[in-house]
Amino acid sequence: MMSVLRRTVLGLGLACGALLPLSASALTADQALQLVEGEADERVAQLLQLAASDDPRAHALIRALSEESVQVQEGRVLIVQGTQALDAVSGVAVPLGDLAEEAVVNNRLRGALDSALAGMDLLEGDSTRQAQAAAILQRGAFDDPNPAQLLLVERALSAEFANKLDPAARESLLLAQAALHLASADPTQRIAAAQKLAHTGQPIVKALLAQRLSAEANPTVKAALSQALRTVENQLDTAAALGQMFTGISLGSILLLAALGLAITYGLMGVINMAHGELIMIGAYATYLVQVAFRQYLPNAFDWYLLAALPLSFLAAALVGAAMERSVIRFLYGRPLETLLATWGISLVLMQGVRSLFGAQNVGVENPAWMSGGITLLGSLTLPWNRIVIVAFALAVLLAVALLIGKTRLGLFVRAVTQNRPIASCMGVNTARIDTYAFALGSGIAGLAGCALSQVGNVGPDLGQNYIVDSFMVVVLGGVGQLAGTVYAALGLGLLNKLLEGWVGAVLAKIAVLVFIIVFIQKRPQGIFALKGRQA
Repeated sequence: MMSVLRRTVLGLGLACGALLPLSASALTADQALQLVEGEADERVAQLLQLAASDDPRAHALIRALSEESVQVQEGRVLIVQGTQALDAVSGVAVPLGDLAEEAVVNNRLRGALDSALAGMDLLEGDSTRQAQAAAILQRGAFDDPNPAQLLLVERALSAEFANKLDPAARESLLLAQAALHLASADPTQRIAAAQKLAHTGQPIVKALLAQRLSAEANPTVKAALSQALRTVENQLDTAAALGQMFTGISLGSILLLAALGLAITYGLMGVINMAHGELIMIGAYATYLVQVAFRQYLPNAFDWYLLAALPLSFLAAALVGAAMERSVIRFLYGRPLETLLATWGISLVLMQGVRSLFGAQNVGVENPAWMSGGITLLGSLTLPWNRIVIVAFALAVLLAVALLIGKTRLGLFVRAVTQNRPIASCMGVNTARIDTYAFALGSGIAGLAGCALSQVGNVGPDLGQNYIVDSFMVVVLGGVGQLAGTVYAALGLGLLNKLLEGWVGAVLAKIAVLVFIIVFIQKRPQGIFALKGRQA
């Protein structure tokens, strides 16, 4: 308790001293010695006060201390640069003797040095650097609050630097200021700080409010802290629920991409293609090769490699699918068991071929800069850009497939061959060619799914095996040959899986989803949307 009181008094004293003009607070020998050899609390408080000043010699001493380049000799603080030593106060060169001792930097002072350096660097550089420095100050204010830290925070928030500060950095500094005000001796200031922190919705704020609540004696302040804590807990619960929903939609969009191609090859053509997962893998590896090519030959345009990878991944998977259909599958139409065994063998061949070319280890595919980061909502909910882009991409592919099947000549021929092959042939439709086109289309969509999956995880020979079973479940649950059913099934399974994961864990959630599908198919074998009338 005495240590806390001492730190508070010392910090307030330094804060009062900081009210003097900064130009008058040049580094003195006593300040330098106190920074290097004083008690722990005194060193931290002195460090933060010097960092908040405009004295370049004080800043140089702080940076040298962070680099462990400070020594003390005969009561003088020296900054050592190689074999040369400079007096930290006057800047005069001083001969370095054998009696010089290195300044000790313990863990607590090192943490304070991070805050001091962040405060010094806050108003320099671009917005990214400012946001990083402000985040360090915010973390310091929450983890180890010290009244002297207000010098750094309020200096950056002053009107003098209003036009230089990034908005994100300003928000972090305002939170740091509120966290420091919670330790104020003024009850009114503590209440205002609690009300400010109540609207942040961050887990670290919840922990800080709970800690302050347990130590608070003032009934009015305690009531304000309790109200703020309840508000933060409600925001965190809401953010967690929305986060689970977004994760479920994201998983559903990935399942939708993986199942769309299968909805054509299995749902419309009736081919049980066990190599569908390997077609997804081929699209992912095509994306990897495009990334390597851009990094080597077009490094300045690297952020746009994904736009070139989309058509190439579609084309690579479509060509492999067309080759499969012309060489093997066209001889097995109407024989589902033989088709299943043949495509399973093809999947093994494709996986081994990839292992021989690229190795058994996973390869990394880097997100473009415009897909990095995310959107922060409700304080603690972050929606990654790569997931948002994949959801939008899945909807775009779905729309394109629906238009292709429902509005184009190729789609008309595919539907005609699917519904009545002999009559379509009598009407002049080249059914063999349409089979190849349709299978290549389904395979190409699988390649697009692989391109999207490469942006959310590593790419390896076993990539497709993680999605083949789920893709079949989506198609069967949605209704064979029904794109709308595929959409509902994919999003529904994604949401259900993620909601159950939060309650029973990943393994039991997977089992529960499988049991649900089995029971559903028993009660409704035709799926969510069944073919009706002449279509059936």
